[in-house]
Amino acid sequence: MWVKMPEMERIRIGVVGAGTIAQVEHVPNLLRLKDRFDIKGICDPSAATRGFVTERYGIAAFDTLEKLLQLPLDAVVIASPDPLHKEHVLAAFERGLHVLCEKPLCYGSADIAELIAARDVRGLVLQVGYMKRFDPNYETLLSLLPAQGGELRHITVEVSDPDAWPFIQHHDWRRSDDVPQDLIDEVASRRREQVARAVSVPLDDVAYRGFCGAYCSSIVHDVNAVHGILDCLGVEEGKIAGAQLYAGGGGGHGAVSLLGGKALWTMTHLAVPRLADYRERIAIYFDDAVFELEFPSPYLNHQPTRLSVRQSKGHSLECRDIRTSYAEAFVEELKGFAGAITEGTSVRNTAEHAARDMGLLAGLARWHATHPPQLIHQGKIS
Repeated sequence: MWVKMPEMERIRIGVVGAGTIAQVEHVPNLLRLKDRFDIKGICDPSAATRGFVTERYGIAAFDTLEKLLQLPLDAVVIASPDPLHKEHVLAAFERGLHVLCEKPLCYGSADIAELIAARDVRGLVLQVGYMKRFDPNYETLLSLLPAQGGELRHITVEVSDPDAWPFIQHHDWRRSDDVPQDLIDEVASRRREQVARAVSVPLDDVAYRGFCGAYCSSIVHDVNAVHGILDCLGVEEGKIAGAQLYAGGGGGHGAVSLLGGKALWTMTHLAVPRLADYRERIAIYFDDAVFELEFPSPYLNHQPTRLSVRQSKGHSLECRDIRTSYAEAFVEELKGFAGAITEGTSVRNTAEHAARDMGLLAGLARWHATHPPQLIHQGKIS
């Protein structure tokens, strides 16, 4: 059962993991929201990173999660390596702490089910870090869709991503290389075990890298966003129609049938590591209109997503560009987390949502693994 915190009390919060996302987004944004949050500490295995964060922000830093959890806390933001998420969420729950966990929550839906059960037993908040659900123009898109009377034809997701490097050089952050090798090896081993359990069929090296990277680290954001769009339209997710992991694991493609084959959802994420340009687009095609979101790099804060609508009236084409707000999605998701804790507002990005997202991505990886391109080309499977 959820218990409201005392009126006007700030949430005492810790941060688990001090990597790029924590340094560039979570820590500065938590400090900015000082009326809602009081950062008590951060933990990370890198001594150099801990020293930098303490010097830069004046935050107490610890080398283990156990030491961080000894502080008087109400909640944590978990930004540790993906294979540690389940362990860290459960450790926080054991201390009675609310959790905002970065995506992917876990690689497998079964592991997420364990977190859901633990959450419900303790009556705690578990929010997943899908910040796009808090993007003002994404919210505006959802408000427009119910009035759309046309027939859905296609949803497409297209992302080309060089990673963070072109977009964070102006930030004050530190990448360190002093994490003990035995810890790095342990995390890698856990990832292998968790992915094998989630996908349940053997993956070659390309498919493994693609599942962990292109799928689970990247396009999972868009999968979650499209799931929100489908829910808004009252359209159920259909069967997987195809999948491919390629470009050494830097590319991931998937196709999902909608409305019994009357519509199709396609998605592609491609790493372009030497091109300082980021493109991300979600387009929804009806028989009489197109709605399109163009996202900036997530690290370019307060740069608005472009929402465009194209419709016809007779032979005339009408195009609208909509900019709702310059509010930053990373900041808004923290506000949402605070509201869920202090006021009992609905959690926008639930663990159940994450289970649905990861179930689809695991299914796409299985489709790829069981439909080798050479056998398809030879006509031996379809």
